[in-house]
Amino acid sequence: MENNQALGTERIGKLLRKFAIPCILSLLISALYNIVDQIFIGNSSLGYLGNAATSVVFPITIISFAFAWCFGDGAVALMSIRQGQKDDKGVSKIIGNAIVANIAISIIFIILCFVFMDPLLGLFGASDASLPLAKSYFTIILTATTASVMGGVLSGIIRADGSPAFSMVVTVSGAVLNIILDPIFIFGLNLGIEGAAYATIIGRIISFLIGIYYVFFRAKTFKLSLDSFKFSFRVFWQFTKLGISTFITQMAIVVTALVGNIMLAKYGAESIYGADIPIAVMGITMKVFMIVINIVVGLVVGAQPILGFNYGAGKYARVRETFRIVVIGTIIIGAVATFIFQLFPDVVISIFGASDELYMEFARKMFRIFLMFIIFTLLIKAISIFFQAVGEPKRSTISSLMRDLVCFVPLCLILPQSFGIDGVLYAAPVADGIGIIVAGALAVRFYIKLGRMTTSAAAPESVAKSHPGIIITIAREHGSAGKEIGRLVAEELNIPYYYKDLIAIAAKESGLSEQYLNEINNRDDEGAMRDLYLSSKPAEYAIKAQQQAIHSIAKHGSCVIVGRAADYVLRGNKLLFRVFIFAPESYRIKKLKEMYGDDLAAAKKSIKKSDKNRASYYNTISGLTWGARENYDLCIDSSIGNTATAKIIAEYAKNLKQTRSTCPT
Repeated sequence: MENNQALGTERIGKLLRKFAIPCILSLLISALYNIVDQIFIGNSSLGYLGNAATSVVFPITIISFAFAWCFGDGAVALMSIRQGQKDDKGVSKIIGNAIVANIAISIIFIILCFVFMDPLLGLFGASDASLPLAKSYFTIILTATTASVMGGVLSGIIRADGSPAFSMVVTVSGAVLNIILDPIFIFGLNLGIEGAAYATIIGRIISFLIGIYYVFFRAKTFKLSLDSFKFSFRVFWQFTKLGISTFITQMAIVVTALVGNIMLAKYGAESIYGADIPIAVMGITMKVFMIVINIVVGLVVGAQPILGFNYGAGKYARVRETFRIVVIGTIIIGAVATFIFQLFPDVVISIFGASDELYMEFARKMFRIFLMFIIFTLLIKAISIFFQAVGEPKRSTISSLMRDLVCFVPLCLILPQSFGIDGVLYAAPVADGIGIIVAGALAVRFYIKLGRMTTSAAAPESVAKSHPGIIITIAREHGSAGKEIGRLVAEELNIPYYYKDLIAIAAKESGLSEQYLNEINNRDDEGAMRDLYLSSKPAEYAIKAQQQAIHSIAKHGSCVIVGRAADYVLRGNKLLFRVFIFAPESYRIKKLKEMYGDDLAAAKKSIKKSDKNRASYYNTISGLTWGARENYDLCIDSSIGNTATAKIIAEYAKNLKQTRSTCPT
């Protein structure tokens, strides 16, 4: 964690420049893939009809990227945990399975799209006029789907491996090649829309090949082998859960694009504009919008390490300052974009090719109405990512989905019934207005809460010296008296005991807040929200800090460590003795009544919540099943009594020490 200490001390502005600028550049370069084709196609003989065709295809391709980025982002999050455990083989297994999963999903996507191409393109808004062009473009794009999705995934893996510059090369090389080849193929070779597709897939294949070269020949923290690619559902499910937030976000884009295109095609056909002009203009509008939003996303994502570390460290004033700078930056970016789109829409539209006055009329209307409150859209996105960065998945999900799925989609279906095609355009600013009220209220309340939060100061703990010997790790069901039994075992063997002291040591060595480290297993998040929290930056820092503290404790000799998945963190240590303590529910309820005064309902609720949290944490750390007997050396029922249980564990440990100390390493 020592490399992260600067996040808690360096000037916020300097840190933001360091992290945000590369992130913004990377996202802007990625956006070029989605916009260059439309610029050259719009300026060719294909005109807006060609742009309508690519606009229909684009949201369909996002479906494949939604799965790819889900697997990729989840794999990167899990990689970080395994890297903290010095588990090179585990990192390789994650990467290999992420590659296999992406190849498999891309093949399924290709097959389904080829089989159902016509109805799929029609569903997303292709008309009789644009369908042939959309099919030509989509057919070629589909052939490189595997390379396309893998390029982005490999770029993330390379960045997580500690090579952000090389990751940038992967992204930039393909984008630059696409820009160079587009005019050559479209105009020079007169290949039209097919030329744009060829330029795109060549660029993406090159990015993929550069990424593959790195992961096989230049990787720093892992080495891929054939065994790395042996599919493991356990590993697959681990990183998929951690990437679910990315999947939800991307699929929300697909749903909104689908509904928007359907309504534009339906009501456009009934208007003077026809079906193709609205679809073409919507495609251009969204590509331009993506450039603006990528700047904001780059700014906030760049701020994530700063926000995550300082939140975990209890430096809430620095969290507030970082968020304030991000909000001010977002407002400035939104204000500039609003100024351009409202006063000079023709300048932006003309980049994508001049057309007749009917086309220009609708394009002006689209930019001025649909993007009227773009500043609110950007703030909603910034707030959503901010909540993700500080480990608040519920607030992040509400902020993210309120505008798109809860508001825009229903409004897009309802308003056109009264206002025709203009209703589709007005659905966006109305959704922005409602969305910013909800997201803004959540953000303001949390910002005020941060101002009131304080970090409890605890006396720094140090690792107690001990003699070489058995290291006992104790995992336990809630209410089984595992903490007390662990203390009795330590007394019986005259060795150090670590429970709360472990947290103090982790806090001292990492710079994180002891209060925050204590709360990681006591949050109210459950199910998918729990998994989203565990994939956040604060959780990542906390997990690494605890793992390093456990390793530090183990180096000092024989001891008892309770909780924190220590049995898995220290796996491979020949003197490790893994214990799991359980008890019948009735006994645990009785214990909770004695210790905390819980009534029956409260005791049952507490048991259910605590055991779920422990299982979720253990699964995230290890990929194994918490409480499964094959993961422990001894599973023991503590209902025989604390003292009796402790004596059995201590006696077992004495015998185990003699046995294992004579075994070769």
